[in-house]
Amino acid sequence: MKQLPQREQTTPQPFAEERNNATPPTRKRIPKWAIYGAIAIATLLAVVWAFRPTPIRVETSRITRGTLQVTVNAEGKTRIRDRYVIGAPVNGQLSRINLTEGDSIPAGAIVAQIDPLPLNASVQQSLAQLAEWRAQREGVATQRPKTAALDQAQSRIRAAIDAQRQAQAKVEQAQAALVQAQRDRKRAQELEASGVVSRRDRESAELNEITRNKELDTAKLAATAASSEVRVAQSALAVLQAEQSDPDYLLKVYDAKIANTEAELSKQKQDAARTEIRSPVSGQVLRIRQKSAQFVAEGTPLLEVGDLSKQELVIDVLSSDATRIKPGNPILIDQAANLTARVRFVEPSAFTKVSALGVEEQRVNVIGDFVNASRSLGDAYRVDTKIVVWQRNDVLKVPLSALSRCDSSTAPTSQQWCVFTTESNRANRQIIEIGERSDREAEILQGLTSNDTVILHPTEQINSGTLISF
Repeated sequence: MKQLPQREQTTPQPFAEERNNATPPTRKRIPKWAIYGAIAIATLLAVVWAFRPTPIRVETSRITRGTLQVTVNAEGKTRIRDRYVIGAPVNGQLSRINLTEGDSIPAGAIVAQIDPLPLNASVQQSLAQLAEWRAQREGVATQRPKTAALDQAQSRIRAAIDAQRQAQAKVEQAQAALVQAQRDRKRAQELEASGVVSRRDRESAELNEITRNKELDTAKLAATAASSEVRVAQSALAVLQAEQSDPDYLLKVYDAKIANTEAELSKQKQDAARTEIRSPVSGQVLRIRQKSAQFVAEGTPLLEVGDLSKQELVIDVLSSDATRIKPGNPILIDQAANLTARVRFVEPSAFTKVSALGVEEQRVNVIGDFVNASRSLGDAYRVDTKIVVWQRNDVLKVPLSALSRCDSSTAPTSQQWCVFTTESNRANRQIIEIGERSDREAEILQGLTSNDTVILHPTEQINSGTLISF
């Protein structure tokens, strides 16, 4: 391609001369000292704005007059004042108790019963023995023991000994059967756990063990009776031998035996009459300790009864607080509305109790009586209580949250406290003296007047003269 020749650009001469002869326009410049001065002034204003005193927002309360209560707050529990634990009066087989906890029972109602059959049998046996001793005593004066009678007594002893041996053999046999039944029962339980045998087989093994146990008890009773028969036969032989030489002495022996049997018979009759166990008072069943039928020993606790309308409060407090509590002080109970009590007794002896923090504390039980009974509270219920140890009306008081300890330099004594009052939107430290204190308020003895306003929860940023806002 043919390249065209470039055209030479020329400027007209008159315009070129005009450009060369023209002078450039002048430009104003700001002095550096003015710029630096403006920056310094802006920095100074920023510093002044940042460090200006800013009001601290506070919460305030007005000093008023009113009722002030000083209380000892503690946990307590209710307790039946007169609790009766009814026990088994005699040994025997207890029948199942049909009562349940909470049932109301009148005084004298039958609450439990022991099978009277063994006791009645003992009474009949003692009556027969007494008749025998009396009959034998009557024949002492007219009859003398014969050789045949002595031989008969000896034969009776031998027979009784044989019977005793047989009874002992039956006891050993029953013991062996019981041991085997126990092994069978244990084996059945293990096999049932493994799924080899059924539950019915295991229950049969347990029933067999119970049966063998009863057979052992029966055999032991028979052995005891046989032993008693041996002693009776031996005693009879001794009596016959004594009659050979001294009938007068024999009369004294019979008299002693008759007296002993009569005393035993009297006790047995009393025991037989006590198989029906009755409630000593009207009230409710609080607790049943032995519900099912079983053999019980004399004195075994069976159930507890008491009157729920006759309750008292048991409050354990610190021993340092117990010194301020006096009989007659009101007790306020938080759980129930309009439910109050009064202190009846402060126990003289303290006890050691470990707190939830693991600290050993010396505490004292305070016993209180309800002023108005409540059915909503049962036996051993936990309650939160406040024991009023000091109360006064028309007291000048301040919230505890406004108090702070004064510095040693500003307070002449350690008993004085400080508060911050408000004056012209500024805080003012005021030294005051307080008296009694509750858990929220304190009594003002000196330093403040009614309608003064104090700052609640003062922080370390607040001092005298600090600007505040509400």
